[in-house]
Amino acid sequence: MSVENARRILQRERHPHLFRVLKLRGVTTRNRIMMSPMCQYSAQDGLPNEWHSHHLATRAVGGAGIVCVEASHVEARGRITKSCLGLWNDAQRDRLAAIAAFVAQQGAVPGIQLAHAGRKGSVSRPWEGTRPLQPNDGAWETLAPSPLPYADGFPAPREMDASLIAEVIDAFRQAARRAHDAGFKFLELHAGHGYLLHQFLSPFSNRRTDRFGGSRENRVRFLIETVTAVRAVWPRELPLSVRLSVTDWIDGGWDVDDSIALAHVLQATGNVDLIDASSGGLDPRQRIPVHPGYQVPFAERIRRETGIATAAVGLISSPETAEEILANGRADLVVLGRMLLNDPYWPLHAAKTLRAESLAWPVQYERANIF
Repeated sequence: MSVENARRILQRERHPHLFRVLKLRGVTTRNRIMMSPMCQYSAQDGLPNEWHSHHLATRAVGGAGIVCVEASHVEARGRITKSCLGLWNDAQRDRLAAIAAFVAQQGAVPGIQLAHAGRKGSVSRPWEGTRPLQPNDGAWETLAPSPLPYADGFPAPREMDASLIAEVIDAFRQAARRAHDAGFKFLELHAGHGYLLHQFLSPFSNRRTDRFGGSRENRVRFLIETVTAVRAVWPRELPLSVRLSVTDWIDGGWDVDDSIALAHVLQATGNVDLIDASSGGLDPRQRIPVHPGYQVPFAERIRRETGIATAAVGLISSPETAEEILANGRADLVVLGRMLLNDPYWPLHAAKTLRAESLAWPVQYERANIF
């Protein structure tokens, strides 16, 4: 179905796919729109503040089905920058709990992404150049599966031994427990964009010769063991998602076939409910053919070949395009980043465009529902 055909059909359709509920285990979303977890680089000591509260609350008021808190790092040395969120202590949990409660009060599902930057950590914020921090700037030692720097000018990370691997897996487990205690109902593990879990997956960053390296079966082991540890404390009735970089965009790296094989394994464990299909971020040599919807085929193929639910992400901008993706079964959920930064009320405006009757404006804003 083309976008134009979708537009014509929607002239008479009052129940578009974008605004149908999605059931994931015991959680039901009010629509198929998820706010992407987007780092704000505005925390101090890993603690959220008023910026995070208002940023996330506005998108819940704006009608998103799932509002996902940005990458929240499971230990201090797992941060990207000094200004990243964390969930390695109870003070962070308690601040995040207030955010989760307000998001839920607005009818959205409160979600959070757990992450560890690995060798891509200890850098300045994007608007400061994303450069490796120096010792006098508070730099810290980073971790990775192998002692390979991310790029020229980056320090070599510390190669993780068995003890460190167990320590980081436990940090994910503890953070997942805190996420549940804080009231989150949707949890995502970040295994993409070149961060630690992705670093174990790709042969470009994982040169190990032990049980965590070499074959694909070994390289996925760190992620599988992390998922198992997280699911042990994350309730069975709540959904667990994994964000993958489906391809490294470099010949010889992690690719679509690898991701499909991994999706089969994750599905077989019974622990994972959704694959959030992104790409890239592991190596500066990547060459990405960016265009609207360029990553949608990844979600489509994984869904078709494995049967696991998927989320489509990447320059999805118009309501008609989002509707086409869902109506044609290419994904189960659309994940919006830049569009929700640009317009926090995109879901409300999309519902009006698609003539959906299931998404009500907040009563406090109803007087504006005339344009």
